[in-house]
Amino acid sequence: MKTEIKKHFYSLMYAGKSLRRDDSYLKTFEDIKNEIAGYTDIAKAIIDLAVHGKAQNRSYERLAVFADTIGPRLSGSKNLDAAIKYMFRALQEDGLENVHLEPVKVPHWERGEEFAMMLEPRNHSIAILGLGSSVATPPEGITAEVIVVASFDELHKRAQEAKGKIVVYNEPFTSYGETVQYRSQGAVEAAKVGAVASLIRSIASFSIHSPHTGWQNYQPDVPWIPTACISVEDAEMMSRMSFRGTKIVVHLKMGAKTYPDSPSFNTVAEIVGSKYPEQIVLVSGHLDSWDVGQGAMDDGGGAFISWEALSLIKDLGLRPKRTLRLVLWTAEEQGGIGAEQYYQLHKENINNFDIVMESDEGTFKPSGLGFTGNAKARDIMKEIMTLLQPINVTDVYDDADGTDINYWMRDGVPGASLHDDLSKYFWFHHSQGDTMTVQDPNQMNLCAAVWTVVSYVIADMEEMLPR
Repeated sequence: MKTEIKKHFYSLMYAGKSLRRDDSYLKTFEDIKNEIAGYTDIAKAIIDLAVHGKAQNRSYERLAVFADTIGPRLSGSKNLDAAIKYMFRALQEDGLENVHLEPVKVPHWERGEEFAMMLEPRNHSIAILGLGSSVATPPEGITAEVIVVASFDELHKRAQEAKGKIVVYNEPFTSYGETVQYRSQGAVEAAKVGAVASLIRSIASFSIHSPHTGWQNYQPDVPWIPTACISVEDAEMMSRMSFRGTKIVVHLKMGAKTYPDSPSFNTVAEIVGSKYPEQIVLVSGHLDSWDVGQGAMDDGGGAFISWEALSLIKDLGLRPKRTLRLVLWTAEEQGGIGAEQYYQLHKENINNFDIVMESDEGTFKPSGLGFTGNAKARDIMKEIMTLLQPINVTDVYDDADGTDINYWMRDGVPGASLHDDLSKYFWFHHSQGDTMTVQDPNQMNLCAAVWTVVSYVIADMEEMLPR
């Protein structure tokens, strides 16, 4: 089967002039369309293997064993160390090439014991998750009256009232990109007006009384106050109480601790290119997660379909012209820490990076790819996506999204991210709900097929994508 696919493919392959980016002759777009059409049979073989064949459900099953065995993987934790060792062995056992670990330094924060209790107008246990990098309360905790605000504007208008109080933000969820500023800057803005702590309504589009954590940033010239997320339900309840003029008093206790940066690793594996091995098509997801749930969705799914792309290509006996490189990033949740160090290490070879791809927004039902690149590269990407018509995943959306690949895209390297159904993503994001129960094997099969077809074709085309 493998040999037949390859023979059939090479007979169909557009027999054009052998070209590199620096050659003076350029293919016409018609030539490129013909070249891409030559991959129809290989694309079908990848889809068949991933969706219907022997590899069906493999990425899901691999992820389930990993997530159930290791659990959540916070930057600097023993669980993350165990996850990296696990993946290093698994990639070697899978028969991939150049499996290695690249050392990086990562933040090490631990939440410790934490709880919040409403004392007035009634006793009520408030579900909280401390935010990454938060400082602890004093050992005896903080007991203070609450001021509830719906926005930074309201906080600034009521600045006089906030001094000595706990600021509760009940900001409405509009979109993650817009609303997340309350999580990342809420403590700083509250501290500027003299608050003693901040509690932030979880950045979630739906809630079943479950808080959602995430990273937050202090400013060196502003007092550092304890900060945590609370559930949507508790934020709305305190908002209603506040509107009625009810006095609210909360006792908050957090044992959070920041340790010196820890050694960690980005995990790398390859299928080495047959013709231009120095040129790289990079597929990726991040291996770290928050310390709640299992990190199955964020970003176990993305990491494991990226591994699956290399597995499927290897299973079909294919070897693209360029090197296909899998990178499993570390400390993405703290702001792409592992990815930034990878970029600093490899940017001297930036001209050899053909495209950088990251899946970090779930592996639900896919609809296409987000893409960042020039108009010519976008037209080529649209042609490549027509190869996915058998599973009806052909759209190309504006702008790739991925904390870990931004460093490359800012320097002009084309980038792609998986575009899938996000309607439930923020229900589970950074919460105890991010478990294998969220994952769907059929949807992961489709995501793996998309990821594999796109990365293989780009890695095997005669020319690199224009930039």
